[in-house]
Amino acid sequence: MTSDEPRTDAEIAERIDANAAEEHEIRNRSHGGMSDEDVARLRTLEVERDRLYDLKRLRQGRRDAGEDPGEAHERSANVVEGYRQ
Repeated sequence: MTSDEPRTDAEIAERIDANAAEEHEIRNRSHGGMSDEDVARLRTLEVERDRLYDLKRLRQGRRDAGEDPGEAHERSANVVEGYRQ
């Protein structure tokens, strides 16, 4: 676990909301024309959001199994982004 990893469901939700708000702000200010920096930041936000939703699912899975959800930890971007859908 990293020091900035969310530790509770509420912290995960707050991070997801902040992530979505930043994405919305970038898209609103771009008016259809994004800089390379904006495109890169949006990709970073997308990966971060995927990792947060993955952590949320891991926590719920542990909870459903009667285990401590606090033992679930964020997985790397390579792992989360490598899933087949």
